[in-house]
Amino acid sequence: MTIAISLKVNDGLVLATDSASTIYAQTPDGNEIGVAYVYENAEKLFNLCKGYPIGVITWGTGAIGQASISSLTRDFRKILTKDLSSDTNISIEEISKKFSDYIHHKYDQAFNKWQKKPSIGFIVAGYSTDKDFAEEWLFDIVEGKLNGPNLVRGSQDIGMTWNGEPEAISRLLIGYSNSLYLVMKEIGIDDNKIQNILLNAKEKLTVPFVVSAMPIQDAIDLAEFLVGTTINF
Repeated sequence: MTIAISLKVNDGLVLATDSASTIYAQTPDGNEIGVAYVYENAEKLFNLCKGYPIGVITWGTGAIGQASISSLTRDFRKILTKDLSSDTNISIEEISKKFSDYIHHKYDQAFNKWQKKPSIGFIVAGYSTDKDFAEEWLFDIVEGKLNGPNLVRGSQDIGMTWNGEPEAISRLLIGYSNSLYLVMKEIGIDDNKIQNILLNAKEKLTVPFVVSAMPIQDAIDLAEFLVGTTINF
């Protein structure tokens, strides 16, 4: 189980995760066995370069090949640190692209013979040079395909994103389960009506937890509460 939250208000950006880590295994001929281990002290939240306002959260498989995600992130940190200096302009978009390419390369090396490949996702967030507000970029690898990085929130946007196990937060925040679409599909409601129902439900039921004027400590408290709620759920 993983819950990874990115929460942005005017005062700053909060990243929060749980600490459970899932390790998958395979047979010698490349067939996935399934979940082999679940550990409770994994790192899923990182400062991508010490001294710079660049953070990363991750969800999905806890390792790529023999290397944990935390080890791979520290290895990339060494590469990035060499590229950055006190007079280097920071571009969160550019760093996200470099990091996604690095992770995807390691992923291809580790899982190229697996018939069913594990999924993994990341949000890279932080402050580009001369920007007063943070931005957030998301990429994931699903069935071996790299998607993104895509802009989640630009420097002028506020809000919250949650990935991993979304059920508890979705029910609490937007008022319905992510499975509601499938339920309506099974009883024969056509896609256009389903989309209209979901849009109307989201508009009417969403609780406005995150507002731009929220103090940063309250944003931290909210992120901690939602991570704890997901774990307990």
